[in-house]
Amino acid sequence: MISGTFGVEDAELYYELRESGPPLLMISGAGGDAGYYTEVAADLADAFTVITYDRRGNSRSTGRSGAPMDLAGQAADAQALVAGLAGGRALVFGNSGGAIIGLTLAALHPACVAGLIAHEPPAVNVLPADDPARGFFADVAERYARGGAPAAGRRFAETVRGEGAYRWPDDLWRRFLGNQDHLFGSEWAGFAGFRPDEGALKSVPFPIVLGAGAEDRDTYYARPSVEIALRIGAPWVEFPGIHMEFLRRPDRFAAALRALATWVYADDRPPEPRMP
Repeated sequence: MISGTFGVEDAELYYELRESGPPLLMISGAGGDAGYYTEVAADLADAFTVITYDRRGNSRSTGRSGAPMDLAGQAADAQALVAGLAGGRALVFGNSGGAIIGLTLAALHPACVAGLIAHEPPAVNVLPADDPARGFFADVAERYARGGAPAAGRRFAETVRGEGAYRWPDDLWRRFLGNQDHLFGSEWAGFAGFRPDEGALKSVPFPIVLGAGAEDRDTYYARPSVEIALRIGAPWVEFPGIHMEFLRRPDRFAAALRALATWVYADDRPPEPRMP
């Protein structure tokens, strides 16, 4: 594994690269830390050049300003990493907020994407107008305004199925705690306002696959994946486990991602559509 920093506009992004095949960029969600994917990346490194990174302002990357961050900027950072570390084009995997960034990247910078696997994007704005989940981001933002990061973080964790049932790596947990103000103060509004550019996503020249965990059915962060897949005519697949299965059972998650990524890269054709 090679680690280093990569210069982008107004920031240095910490990255880890495990090199053995075609490039796979993995984008993390809340907390923005490469450490979410450490074990999965190591497992996949025999078949892919896996690039993980701490998103701008998170953990070992710089660029924290306190100002609101937009998704276009997050996508620009990912595009710069692909250009600098992956020869200009990569398969992209994103979980949660990382899947939202991946969908934004695919719409704004399609030339750098060889394929996109979007796992559980919490894109609540695609749900019906009267769906209670539409209020999730506003609820957490209100708790942050009243009680700061601890209150918002507790509420956030309560909504994620399976949290508390397994142990995070200690170093990742410490970094995540240090990222909470950046998450809720700078990044939250961008994720809250996300609406996929359906026209752009329908017209991309590469496969897009949406997916969610088998244990996450009916959650606010799994249901949007089905809706987006239907709207853009993309396949939907079921992954094993929960939202953070790559921490709970990285071996299971890596096996599922390996099969899907190999399929997309080998044929430029995703699996047949399948809806829950």
